[in-house]
Amino acid sequence: MKYIKSKIYNINTIENQVLSWKYQNKKVVFTNGCFDILHLGHVEYLSKAKELGDILIVGLNSDDSKYWLTKGPNRPINNQNSRAIILASLLFVDVVVFFSEDTPFELMKLIKPDIIVKGKDYKEEDIVGYDFIKNNGGEVITIELTEGYSTTNILDKL
Repeated sequence: MKYIKSKIYNINTIENQVLSWKYQNKKVVFTNGCFDILHLGHVEYLSKAKELGDILIVGLNSDDSKYWLTKGPNRPINNQNSRAIILASLLFVDVVVFFSEDTPFELMKLIKPDIIVKGKDYKEEDIVGYDFIKNNGGEVITIELTEGYSTTNILDKL
């Protein structure tokens, strides 16, 4: 468990690690989400994201994030520490870092990833950080999602 927990950062501890990777010419890929109930769609998405670079950083909505207001009164199902440990246990996830703001933009500005990844359900130009990353020489890439898998669908079945 010690190894897994060492992959979990907060916004105050991530910057120096990213600078070290960039100094080593590592390509940093960033994605974000709530990952409340991890499912096959998440795993395939994160695996594809990792294939785009050397380091995969997952920005994770904290329990305090106002994002949960859009998901309903009983969310998140799993607290941030549980969600972070589950994500960090995936071999292809290098870092999980919490953010509490409505969007991960401040975290993106701090990390300055080479690539931002989101699902194909987003238009590239609508992705948070699009202009910032493009203006700094980075890429914004959308990935095909695994059909039929979503946390909302799982909860509806329950």
